[in-house]
Amino acid sequence: MITLKTDEEMELMYAANQLVGKTLAEVAKHIAPGVSTLSLDKVAHDFIMDNGAYPAFLGYGGFPASLCISINDEIVHGIPKADRYLEEGDIVSVDCGTKLNGFTGDSAYTFAVGEISSEKRKLLETTLESLYEGIKAAVIGNRVGHVSHAVQEYCERRGYSIVRELEGHGIGRDMHEEPGVPNYGRRGVGAMLRNGMCICIEPMVNMGSKNVIFDREDGWTVRTKDGKPAAHFEHCIGFINGETRILSSFDYIKEVVKEKKF
Repeated sequence: MITLKTDEEMELMYAANQLVGKTLAEVAKHIAPGVSTLSLDKVAHDFIMDNGAYPAFLGYGGFPASLCISINDEIVHGIPKADRYLEEGDIVSVDCGTKLNGFTGDSAYTFAVGEISSEKRKLLETTLESLYEGIKAAVIGNRVGHVSHAVQEYCERRGYSIVRELEGHGIGRDMHEEPGVPNYGRRGVGAMLRNGMCICIEPMVNMGSKNVIFDREDGWTVRTKDGKPAAHFEHCIGFINGETRILSSFDYIKEVVKEKKF
């Protein structure tokens, strides 16, 4: 069942998602070679708590951290660790969620660690651009398939592959609500987009094959099967008074990384 939000609830969704953007920006200040992923998790945890919210990922389904931090060939759901350090040339997806006043924010951004290769930079550019192509297709009266198709077509035309096993989702009081929002599909299929809906669009794009491996050791991390890099960006959007509104924000991040791209 798709839960529609009132205008007042949309404002609460906006506040929760803006806090996610601010948290990701706070994390961005600390991203550098030699930094442990667990230390980044602590930055996010403390910042969220200091702002009167709770980390939505912490304890969700048993997840042990406040952030999902996924490096290079890790697509999503990487667990922060004290002995896992960022290295020059890495790309690192940071996925963050907040629970504020009963509503959930969720957004993700893939950062460059120092100088990265031109191949990785192009992957990040394409994945980020595909997110906004999906958002352009997310208009009231269209269906989820319009969004899915826009993301898939943009990436595959540029030689990248789309992960099939993971997708975007509805969001509200709960982290994951209906409808699912795949990153591949056909126009005209799936739930119709309506006033009051909130969805997360989150392209997960691989440089090589679309095939993935689910880590059996930690039970969470999803990697590319061929070991090639992947990128992940996510925005939460709402449909309000006939218009599409991006509830999350990368603007706070851009202020931190404005001297460099990603």
